[in-house]
Amino acid sequence: MNKSVKRLLAGPYIVWMIGFTIIPLLLIVFYGLTDKGGAFTLANVLSIGTPEHAKALFLSLGLSLLSTLICLVLAYPLAMVLRRKNIGQGSFMVFIFILPMWMNFLLRTLAWQTLLEKNGVINGILNFLHLPNIAIINTPWAIILGMVYNFLPFMILPIYNVLAKIDDNTINAAKDLGANEFQTLTHIWIPLSLPGIISGITMVFVPALTTFVISNLLGGSKILLIGNVIEQEFTKGSNWNLGSGLSLVLMIFILLSMALIAKYDKEGEGTAF
Repeated sequence: MNKSVKRLLAGPYIVWMIGFTIIPLLLIVFYGLTDKGGAFTLANVLSIGTPEHAKALFLSLGLSLLSTLICLVLAYPLAMVLRRKNIGQGSFMVFIFILPMWMNFLLRTLAWQTLLEKNGVINGILNFLHLPNIAIINTPWAIILGMVYNFLPFMILPIYNVLAKIDDNTINAAKDLGANEFQTLTHIWIPLSLPGIISGITMVFVPALTTFVISNLLGGSKILLIGNVIEQEFTKGSNWNLGSGLSLVLMIFILLSMALIAKYDKEGEGTAF
């Protein structure tokens, strides 16, 4: 295939990227660095230092980090089990992990709202069994649960993809040299699967940090994360400048995540699943 044909085939993709990625990003940068009169200002970005915005940001960081840690603790053993059973990427078990991602994100979150609410399914079952009810809805724990449920597959798949590429001879060599299971895990499995771990952490942490749907539905709009603040500035306050300025602050975390992937996953092993 010659270069002219390749360029022709890439044309629609380039147009798509320009129209739906580059231009919107440029608009965010423009609105974020200007006031309503169009004059340059850093006030929108620096407003992240106000008490209410800083509180929302730190709460978002805390919940996102905790959710990411829980996803990592759950995902690594699951990925190890899939790998040790020699389960291919097209197998039924891997399909089960991907299946929830086919359902609309909003519907998945609404399902948990129905399960966790005061008169929901879980409390109905507990009442039937004469057990005490749980009051988790509209709390940070409900938001963490929603984050873990929605983003866990994004942690499992990159780790599994890297683990599946590790040669069995490497593991057998470590055991022949006297390494026990813990030493094999810490000196072989984890170092070799680091690209998948970094990719998984990034793919969970970034959407967890920026989400506002989960906190709206499972937090009852009582717990404001930085995503909720930005969403309200765009929709309710009609202050695109302030919303864009706060979005630029979140872009810093996204760029840092991209830098981590570029450093630890140079060959794209953790993202090619």
